Amino acid sequence: MAANIRVIDRERNEHVITWKAGQSLMEALRDSNLPILASCGGCCSCATCHVFLGPEFVSSIGVSDGDEREMLEMAEAFRPEVSRLSCQITFSEDYDGFVVTLAPEE
Repeated sequence: MAANIRVIDRERNEHVITWKAGQSLMEALRDSNLPILASCGGCCSCATCHVFLGPEFVSSIGVSDGDEREMLEMAEAFRPEVSRLSCQITFSEDYDGFVVTLAPEE
């Protein structure tokens, strides 16, 4: 199982990557050699995998909350309705064709 998603990098270039079952979005971005730091390795203890979700993503998985929301609120580029930590988003075939944008590095 896999989904192809569109990723807009920090230079506004678009990439189509394959996201495989069993991966978080952060792992799919990292494994596709996109410039995502992911310092904590996916433990929700930093915001270096911060992304902005396209509207179809938000309507499917919702906005951040709990520990993830607290971590994101410390990020300069935080946007309440579209900011998510990519390490907290798990794979679904339903996400095929969705768009995600890498947040600015801080």
